[in-house]
Amino acid sequence: MHAPGRFRARRLGPGAQAPRWARRPRVAGVRGWLALLGAALAVAAVCAVAVLRPWGAPEPVAPVAVAEGNAAVAASVPPAPLVLEEGARVLVFGDSWVYGSAATVPTLGFAYRLADELGVETVVDGVRGSGYLKPGLDGPAYGERIAALDPALDPDLIVVEGSINDRRLYPAGYRNAVTAAWDALEARYPDAAIVILGPSPQVLPVESPTSSIDTELAELAAARGWWYISPIAEGWITAANYLEVIDTGPIGRDHPSTDGHAYLAARVADAIEAMELQPAIVADAPHDEDPVAP
Repeated sequence: MHAPGRFRARRLGPGAQAPRWARRPRVAGVRGWLALLGAALAVAAVCAVAVLRPWGAPEPVAPVAVAEGNAAVAASVPPAPLVLEEGARVLVFGDSWVYGSAATVPTLGFAYRLADELGVETVVDGVRGSGYLKPGLDGPAYGERIAALDPALDPDLIVVEGSINDRRLYPAGYRNAVTAAWDALEARYPDAAIVILGPSPQVLPVESPTSSIDTELAELAAARGWWYISPIAEGWITAANYLEVIDTGPIGRDHPSTDGHAYLAARVADAIEAMELQPAIVADAPHDEDPVAP
């Protein structure tokens, strides 16, 4: 556990460059503009055809819903902006990646490093080999572990990570196990904000069940209005940096190295800080600050 501090955004100093993952290619030059013009003309042509041939226009698509228990809930509920006050307590819950496996010492794992990255107090609860379905080496599956959490912990934020350990058991019973675990977590800490951190690829290419788990967790989190972080969708671990992040040796066994944990801590911190910067969505908000009377 780390001492509390102030939530702070890391800002770039004069002359500093943004991290590699924050850079975006720019479209420039005549070819880029010609490509955009061509795309615009193509869209205009399709619209014209749809007007002249209404039978070819697409049918309205109903909002997608996912089943949770016996009820259908909206598949996308905008999450509220994240607010972490000074001295915030953050519970980081997950598997061996949260435990700090393959770091020189577990306390150099990404979950522990978040305390310094974010300037908060962290409480780390990682069990190697565990998942929503799979019991771990040092404890049971997520649901039983959540039931054993101390109600007096009272975290301000909970980050639930993982889990690739369910990939060989997926999909039988997975959605029910996730739903039950998240219901229990909400009931135990009703005042805490919850962020779901999806599985990170331990091997490349990403295994198909791992990708499916990521997609399903994203849908379930969106249905609850929770923030979801997808290291897979955001390309945190690629062929370009895989060996810098993952220790493939007999000790590391495809877990993040010490440097890899430092990298993941920075990425998670960046994602959490971005959530705090998101504007709140207000229903029926006026479009103009100074509306003109008729």
